[in-house]
Amino acid sequence: MKINIDNDEQLHIKGLSIDWDKIERYSYLRDIESLAGLNHLAFHKPITFFVGENGSGKSTLLEAIAVAYGFNPEGGTRNYRFSTYDSHSELCEAIRLIKGIHRPGWGYFLRAESFYNVATAENEYSRGFGERLHEKSHGESFLAMAQTNFRANGVYLLDEPEAALSPQRQLTLLLEIVGCARAESQFIIVTHSPILLGIPNAEILSFDGGQIHACSYEDTESYQVTEMFINNREQILHQLLEGGGDCL
Repeated sequence: MKINIDNDEQLHIKGLSIDWDKIERYSYLRDIESLAGLNHLAFHKPITFFVGENGSGKSTLLEAIAVAYGFNPEGGTRNYRFSTYDSHSELCEAIRLIKGIHRPGWGYFLRAESFYNVATAENEYSRGFGERLHEKSHGESFLAMAQTNFRANGVYLLDEPEAALSPQRQLTLLLEIVGCARAESQFIIVTHSPILLGIPNAEILSFDGGQIHACSYEDTESYQVTEMFINNREQILHQLLEGGGDCL
């Protein structure tokens, strides 16, 4: 099955470059292996996934892209201007985004870890007439955010959007993402979800192995570990719980 999300002419962010002269000499950014040797990165599809082990630099790069694009570091639309804790890195100051010729009509930056703060700000900005995200469950509020903000001709940067969603709701989110991508929107998504990663014909960039590189769905650790567990559940659990060994 192939979903028609191939048109790279619709990309709002075509790529980026990093000027390492703008990064402090002893910055921790230089110790992130996947980023330390990165000077240029191009995007080729309307849906791009960042995958890799925890600490591999995925969220750090996504956050820098978001701030360089004009989003609030904690998330929300480009109109959000609030701060509860200033934690973003200096990488955003060193990044130059290569933008497409079309101006997007909307956008949203989702950070799972700071979504509570965004939900609070949403209520304040809408003066109580918005989605009232705090009155919904965590998963319902995540999905309401997507269904309210995902539109045609937009830019959407999502950091672990599956965090609060059941597998069924991840499938719902998948449909929302594909529908918007077909309508000239662009997504860059950090995820560990084998469900979201299954979107046909999306670009998957792995941050493992020392440098950012393209990989197939079947080569992602999310897919491989999930498949291994489902197919060998009893054996794996026995080895982990009884044998005390590391079967992964």
